[in-house]
Amino acid sequence: MRTAEKSRDTKETKIYEKINLDGNGNSEIDTGIGFFDHMLTLFAFHSNFDLVVKADGDLEVCDHHTIEDCGILLGKLFLEALGDKKGIARYGSMNLPMDEVLCNVTLDISGRPYLVFNCDFNRENIGTMSCEMVEEFFRAFSVASGITLHINVFYGKNDHHKVEAIFKAFGRALKQAVKIESDKIPSSKGVLE
Repeated sequence: MRTAEKSRDTKETKIYEKINLDGNGNSEIDTGIGFFDHMLTLFAFHSNFDLVVKADGDLEVCDHHTIEDCGILLGKLFLEALGDKKGIARYGSMNLPMDEVLCNVTLDISGRPYLVFNCDFNRENIGTMSCEMVEEFFRAFSVASGITLHINVFYGKNDHHKVEAIFKAFGRALKQAVKIESDKIPSSKGVLE
């Protein structure tokens, strides 16, 4: 099974995470940021990854360090769990509607980190999660995992729906990309670095 677990301890956060890419979508999430917990739970469910995230961060300052550090650690964990990437589909894409919102997440497990993020928010926060931290989470994940990640919200009004669509589509796209399809590295170069 493709699993990994890691801890990250800094002066700002203490985080433990565990992932199983061949799981059932089970999750245990506790970051101290309710809406973020909800989004990570949805991500685990829609990716079918088993995911544990336990974070103790300096939330008295703000949510930035906790969310960014969770993204960094999750990216590293994902990369480790993938192993040599042999046989994976590599690419994933999902158009996902959430009521009035339509979102697309397309990604390439390329070894080349890059984030394109097109989504406008009307609110500063959803619960205690800053809307600006949605992009920061995905940037941290992309850089740490070496994934090219395009996130586009085409239209919609409700910011809750936008973020929820993004996390669900992200899970569905990753589920496609990690699926084992062959016994070869999915690159004409013979490596994904």
